[in-house]
Amino acid sequence: MSRIRTKICGLSRPQDIAAAAEAGAAYVGFVFFPKSPRNVSYEQAASLAAEAAVGLCKVALTVNADNAELDALTSQVPIDMLQLHGTETPDRVAEVRSRYGLPVMKAIGIADAEDLAQIDTYAQVADQLLIDAKAPKTSDLPGGNGIAFDWSLLARKKYWQKPWMLAGGLTLENVAEAVRKTGTRQLDLSSGVESAPGVKDPDLIHAFLAAVSKAG
Repeated sequence: MSRIRTKICGLSRPQDIAAAAEAGAAYVGFVFFPKSPRNVSYEQAASLAAEAAVGLCKVALTVNADNAELDALTSQVPIDMLQLHGTETPDRVAEVRSRYGLPVMKAIGIADAEDLAQIDTYAQVADQLLIDAKAPKTSDLPGGNGIAFDWSLLARKKYWQKPWMLAGGLTLENVAEAVRKTGTRQLDLSSGVESAPGVKDPDLIHAFLAAVSKAG
C-alpha cells in the first residue's frame, strides 16, 4: 500500500516548516484569510516558502479571493498550488486554474449525504479535492474548526475522478480510524497539531506523522 501523504496547513513560523519537512509531510499550507488565527501576509508567506525543502508542495489557502488578490498573492509568494476554500463555483475554479496555470484544490464541506453531490461536479474542474467538515453556522472560518463529520459517508469514494484529501477534526488519536473508515491516501490538518489557535506544536506534528505512517 502506498504511503499516505499529509498536508500540514496554517503554518506561520520557520520552525513549523522545518518540523513538517522533518516529520515527512508532503504539503505545507499558508492561510490567506484575515479572520483566521493562522492568517499570514504575503511577505510572511514568501519568507516561509523560501524555508521549504525542495519537493515540499507549498499550498495557498484562499477564501473567495478575487483576481486582484490572487494576482498579488501569486506574484509575491512562490506557491505550487491554490486551495479554494470558499463558495467558489465550478466556473470560478476553472477560471482560476486557467488564469494562473497552477493546480487547484477545491475544498468541499460535508455534513450529510446531500453534500456529496458537489464532489462529482467539482471533480470536473479541480485538480484535487479537499473533503472537509462543513463549518458550523456560528463559525466565521470555512475550515480549521477542529470538527469531524461522519466518515462513513465517504463509502463511494472509489468513484471519484480526482485525488482527494480528508480534513476536519483529525488528531493523533483518531487518524487511524479515519484512514480505516475512508481509505483516504491523503490527509489535511491544522488545529490537530496546535498548542493554541494558530500556534503549531513541533512535537505534535512529529507524533501525528508517525501515527499516519502506522495507519498507512
